[in-house]
Amino acid sequence: MFKAVGTGAAGGYWSAECPAPVTSRMPYFAKLLLLIFCLVLLVESRKHRRRRWTSQLDVQRASHIYKKNHDVTKTWKGKTEQLLRVDDHDFTMRPAFGGPAIPVGVDVQVESLDSISEVDMDFTMTLYLRHYWKDERLSFPSTTNKSMTFDGRLVKKIWVPDVFFVHSKRSFIHDTTTDNIMLRVFPDGHVLYSMRITVTAMCNMDFSRFPLDSQTCSLELESYAYTDEDLMLYWKNGNESLKTDEKISLSQFLIQKFHTTSRLAFYSSTGWYNRLYINFTLRRHIFFFLLQTYFPATLMVMLSWVSFWIDRRAVPARVSLGITTVLTMSTIITGVNASMPRVSYIKAVDIYLWVSFVFVFLSVLEYAAVNYLTTVQERKERKLRERFPCTCGIPHAKTMMLDGNYSESDANSLAGYTRNQMVPEEEKQEKMVVHLTMSNESNSSRKRGLKGHVGLRIIQNTHAIDKYSRLIFPGTYIFFNLIYWSVFS
Repeated sequence: MFKAVGTGAAGGYWSAECPAPVTSRMPYFAKLLLLIFCLVLLVESRKHRRRRWTSQLDVQRASHIYKKNHDVTKTWKGKTEQLLRVDDHDFTMRPAFGGPAIPVGVDVQVESLDSISEVDMDFTMTLYLRHYWKDERLSFPSTTNKSMTFDGRLVKKIWVPDVFFVHSKRSFIHDTTTDNIMLRVFPDGHVLYSMRITVTAMCNMDFSRFPLDSQTCSLELESYAYTDEDLMLYWKNGNESLKTDEKISLSQFLIQKFHTTSRLAFYSSTGWYNRLYINFTLRRHIFFFLLQTYFPATLMVMLSWVSFWIDRRAVPARVSLGITTVLTMSTIITGVNASMPRVSYIKAVDIYLWVSFVFVFLSVLEYAAVNYLTTVQERKERKLRERFPCTCGIPHAKTMMLDGNYSESDANSLAGYTRNQMVPEEEKQEKMVVHLTMSNESNSSRKRGLKGHVGLRIIQNTHAIDKYSRLIFPGTYIFFNLIYWSVFS
């Protein structure tokens, strides 16, 4: 007799017996089918028992993990939209539509002041912009009175204030690693909406005192669509609504003060709007411009004065020095103006550089005057030598030496000095030498022959221009500097 034993669904055992007389009378093929059927029953019963035992272990394991780490998000049976009833309201309209203006408080935390551009007349700022308002459509029941925080995905489904930056050129919300947007909803319907924004805005700068100037710039916030009858924009905590990071600094400016203001803005076609201002004052550091502009310009002016001590006959030295200083001053002026906007008024640095350029240019003109007078003097001397030949062989030659101021009567009365009584060469350069040659006759004959036989040679001292320039140029430039720094500093 063939007997098959198995396990039932309830855990009991069952058996299947095939009587021996029956199986003995069955054909061989039928016996084989009966044996396969019994084996299949045995295998299926064992699989069912193993599956039941494994499922019991999984349930025990899951219950242990659940008790250890309880996930609070699974306590909500509905979606967030269902909890806030987002689908039950029309959020295309503002809260309390048709009623009084909804108050929207604003506060700002300045993270960094990235750059100030004089050429483009703008500034770039990174800040946290926060809005506060109440929307009763978002209220929800809560026993703990705790708020719910969401990211930017829910912002697209509800109403938020349409604040924009007036006079902004570029602005964007940071999106690394996700959009830097936070939405916090309280059970009573109060909402906090925060964004991290970088904005580049226009700043009207006045460069009349550049680089000794101070600039005041403003970042302006305003609702784009809602007038003051629908939305009342205000600073949430007055001047305390604006906070700055203590580490904010600029390489070229000193940040003096941040403060807030607000006023109404009127548009002829749409009406009155609430506008908020973030004002900050910047004072420029002068040390950079002292090293890069003022000090080199002063050195070039002083270098041009060196030509006053160079011999007037050294034409290449004095001309090359004058041209070099003029070209250097032109380069300094060009470099300063390249980093500035093309304004139509005169800046403080322009006054200093152009006055310095004039001093350098006048030093070149001074040598041109000296060289011209020297040439004229040499031409006159040549003509005098051709008109009055040398009288070295005439006996009783007399020589007279006079200062720069003399008259013809003085020259006629002084005729008693011989050529041997000539003064040294250095004193010749300080005076005018007049050679008078006449015969040793009576005074009357000497006076009559003076006009016809006198050899006259005048050497005018051109070094006097250089001597005066050595004092006039430095004194005038120092006086200019005293007036300049007392006015603009």
